[in-house]
Amino acid sequence: MPVNFFYRLLTFSGFITFLTACTGIGPATTLFRSTSPHEQYGQSLKEAKLAKTALGTDWLAASERALRDSLKITIPYRESGYFSAEKAFAVGYRLNAQRGDKMVIKVETQGSREAQVFIDVFSIDERGRTSLLASSKADTNVLAWEPRRTQTYLIRVQPELLRSGQFTISVTREPALSFPVQGRDSRQISSVFGVARDGGRRRHEGVDIFAPRGTPAVASVNGTISNVGTNKLGGNVVFLSDNDRTIRLYYAHLDRWSVSNGQRVSIGDTVGFVGNTGNARTTGPHLHFGIYEFGGGATDPLPFIRLGRGPARQVMLADNRLGTSARISASRSVVRIAPGSDAAVIRELPKASAVQIIGGTNAWPRVELPDGLTGYVATATLESATRPLRQQTLTTVRNLLDEASPTAATKATLPQGVTVDVLGGFGLFDLIRKSDGTTGWLARQTAP
Repeated sequence: MPVNFFYRLLTFSGFITFLTACTGIGPATTLFRSTSPHEQYGQSLKEAKLAKTALGTDWLAASERALRDSLKITIPYRESGYFSAEKAFAVGYRLNAQRGDKMVIKVETQGSREAQVFIDVFSIDERGRTSLLASSKADTNVLAWEPRRTQTYLIRVQPELLRSGQFTISVTREPALSFPVQGRDSRQISSVFGVARDGGRRRHEGVDIFAPRGTPAVASVNGTISNVGTNKLGGNVVFLSDNDRTIRLYYAHLDRWSVSNGQRVSIGDTVGFVGNTGNARTTGPHLHFGIYEFGGGATDPLPFIRLGRGPARQVMLADNRLGTSARISASRSVVRIAPGSDAAVIRELPKASAVQIIGGTNAWPRVELPDGLTGYVATATLESATRPLRQQTLTTVRNLLDEASPTAATKATLPQGVTVDVLGGFGLFDLIRKSDGTTGWLARQTAP
């Protein structure tokens, strides 16, 4: 690359670091939301006239491609990956998330130079269009985010330009709210949302958490006490308003209160004590805990307070496999959209097909095909491409190409009579290695 390109990029990098040092957006998008660090970085590429360079164009294109060609994961999940300073990189992950979840996304990087990584979360509508919802701050590679609707979302991870390194992404789920009974957790819930009450005349609009009488019922959020009182069904009740999430928390069957109307409370503060007042007089002491949307009805509290699923436990790829060439060792294999034998198939591959391992887990490496398609392949169907399949002596002068494409650039011209190692293939091309270790692609010769 020209020296002036690097000078401009270094100047640009200093500017963008200053620009995004304190920028981030929260869990929901608005009409007047701040631009994300990723958006600011892309805009600054354009303003610095770097977007018209090959690498700048590739970076912007990679960020858009990650939204279209995203991969499916289930939570909790973690995988490793590799990005090169010589090639723009971005990866997208699709996942299902539920209202009440809190997703924690962490990206750890390893490399000779510290790399800024942009983490963005998008919603996906029924027509496949994406809308930015949340972004990590510029000075951290961690994003905690709460979905406001139960649907499919997309996480995009993209490092800045001119950085190489390995990364590990982990996505875990935690409850959005703190548990409302001191010393208890969701394993003590005995009656769930929606079950029939009064012979089917009404439905249970909450969950019941059993605990000894007098156990503190505590604030699950930072908020304001909006109502303290008594009613026929709930007995002694407290409403706690959470303006950030636009919900009201309902504490019922309390033995007594310990708060007053208008009082501000913090997570863990005691709002009352477990009892069996109201229509719970004939049952054991428990807290009826409900959640009501502002201006709407009851919603299931369980997703908001259930135990998290714990850390991701996938076994990582060995570091020496990241970024290496591999080939299909089985008679046939398939590329899947997600890591698992039940995931949808997006491509079938014959034996000896060449791929590059760019991430994934030990059981399901994420590979990139020579035509740019990415997905997951079962590790049992892969082998290293270092050992040649066979040797081939060229009968004519041939061009060594940098891609498996008839329009690819020529890396070298190979003379007639030279012997090369054949490492794999793709379509009408063979991946070969010269005696000096240089690799590239040769178009297969057809019979005269």
